[in-house]
Amino acid sequence: MAAQGEERTADGAAGPREYRAAELAEAAGITQRTLRFYRERRLLPPPRRQGRVAWYGEQHLARLRTISALLARGHTLGGIAQLIEAFAEGADAGRTAELLGLAEPSPWAEEERVRLTPQDLAAYFAGETDPELLASALRTGWIAVDGDDVVHLSRDLLDASSALVDEGIPLAALLAAGRELRAHADALADVFTELLRRHVLPELLAPGERRDPLGDEDVKRLTQALERLRPLAKQAVYAEVSLALDRRLRAELDRG
Repeated sequence: MAAQGEERTADGAAGPREYRAAELAEAAGITQRTLRFYRERRLLPPPRRQGRVAWYGEQHLARLRTISALLARGHTLGGIAQLIEAFAEGADAGRTAELLGLAEPSPWAEEERVRLTPQDLAAYFAGETDPELLASALRTGWIAVDGDDVVHLSRDLLDASSALVDEGIPLAALLAAGRELRAHADALADVFTELLRRHVLPELLAPGERRDPLGDEDVKRLTQALERLRPLAKQAVYAEVSLALDRRLRAELDRG
């Protein structure tokens, strides 16, 4: 029997899952015609050939899912091809800047951005920077492209994620966890934003009532309120996460 996470390959040996073209298209949620089109556009690496049969692996499925995700965000196939090529080469990321712009931070943004070359980014993650992983980081919102550089949107997050990879967590697993964490973080931010809206700055943040853009004085008041309250919100979240980890670890030890 194949080990967990493995399946029988075309020659019957235990190994990573392989797909015929029809199986790959079905797993990726596309038609075989679309798959052939992507192959003709060289958006996929060549399959493994066994006689007249083409066998595809998990890396092909990941690439197809990346393409679908980027198309859903409005990117063109030509731009996706440039992105894949640029990050596969580990250089010349500026060729995709017109597709993946970097928005200006808000006036109350706290996280420090880090500008890196693609090679610098690869060094942070021990070379785990193939095109699928980099596109996944783009989808997760951790990085953006600006000119010839890659910009990580948070130094703290960059340092923490790099250290976690050094501890043995694969970058792909970390990015998947990051997307889940982002959803929880957005929910937590909603909680504190609602407190601001109800009790601190109701005249500025009342939903559906304000139509004009914030003036300079409004931005100043909001910034000052966030400077006072953000550290307290972070302290509360940190304490709750710490307590939750204690509870989970205690439960795991009790089961053991």
